[in-house]
Amino acid sequence: MTTTGVPLVNWGGNVTFRAVRLHRPASVDELRRIVAGSRRVRALGSGHSFSLVADTTHDLVRLDRLPATVEIDAASLTATVGAGARYAEVAAELHRAGFALANLASLPHISVGGAYATGTHGSGDTQRCLSASVAALQLVGPDGDLVERSRDVDGDAFAGSVVALGALGIVTRLRLRIEPAFEVAQRVRLGVALDEVADRLDEVFGAAYSVSAFTDWRSGVAGVWLKSRTDQPGTGWAGGRPADRPLHPVPGLPAGSCTEQLGVAGPWHERLPHFRPELTPSTGKELQSELYLPRDVAPDAFAAIRGVGHLVAPVLQIAEIRTVAADDLWLSPAYGRDCVTLHFTWAPDAAAVLPVLAAVEERLMPLGARPHWGKLTTAGPQEIIGRYQRRDQFARLAAECDPDGKFRNAFVDSLFPVR
Repeated sequence: MTTTGVPLVNWGGNVTFRAVRLHRPASVDELRRIVAGSRRVRALGSGHSFSLVADTTHDLVRLDRLPATVEIDAASLTATVGAGARYAEVAAELHRAGFALANLASLPHISVGGAYATGTHGSGDTQRCLSASVAALQLVGPDGDLVERSRDVDGDAFAGSVVALGALGIVTRLRLRIEPAFEVAQRVRLGVALDEVADRLDEVFGAAYSVSAFTDWRSGVAGVWLKSRTDQPGTGWAGGRPADRPLHPVPGLPAGSCTEQLGVAGPWHERLPHFRPELTPSTGKELQSELYLPRDVAPDAFAAIRGVGHLVAPVLQIAEIRTVAADDLWLSPAYGRDCVTLHFTWAPDAAAVLPVLAAVEERLMPLGARPHWGKLTTAGPQEIIGRYQRRDQFARLAAECDPDGKFRNAFVDSLFPVR
């Protein structure tokens, strides 16, 4: 199915895609024909990115009409899934078969392919970004050819093929590492001093399998969401006071869209996300930014943001602190280092937000921050890509896979200028 002339807007409402045509193929063969016949083409996932990573002035492809298959290989503990499927669909199917993914993002509504292409993550001291679970993938190359890549066959080069910003081709399916299903119980601790979070970072973020701290950066306190695997111990940290009712991460909002809390154990896919897949989690239109920083600079990063907390809080809905383990994916913001990530959900007012974001990044970029590829940033593209040690290897890989630049767009060009 192809449409023209219909404005397409992203989830947050801040990006109107400029594509002249939107394609929604119903089969991989149809997708191959579209790619072969296009001069320039980009893939769009669930539209949850706030940056221009998926934008194009040519052809845009959504994969949400492709079969959302989940093929489980219990012997190898892998599952092959369609790139256009949403995590909620994949997780439910895996759970029915007795399996799980190690981690999930806060929103189960996002597409698998889009999340992996941009290095999206969940939280957990032992958990790498979602992309690190990919063992193999299939993509459509510039001539409509099907290309298979795997860690077993392609070795180090495969590490450049997962978080690839759509620059290598249109990914159709991915083979993911899975594990036996497990249960999680979610508890919330309130009134935790940010000083305690900074000074006892290992205790706080090691207190559960997945931990998130929510704050406004001005009050000096946080609420800490603890998602504990029932088969694994934590550090025993129990700062602040326990919540006595379910809560939404954004203070004052109803908790009906949130996953179950108060320590009630349940399936992994119904606790690791913050929000239920069948309900709309958004507070309304919003803007988002996020920065990955080396874990060991977390106290300095906290102090830097608190120094401008009086600027941040008035244009902020909520901020979230998470941890992500290091990986080897060339363009992953967690490449080569354990990270603390600082996420900001802003009010939907770019004119008010961008100067504040600039003030935040002015303080955090010198500490080694890498912006999330799918979020807003005021940092220049060459400043950003200069923080990736394998950038030159990726540029060569992209040129080999797509010599005529069929899958490039302005976003990719700004990072990897054609020479």
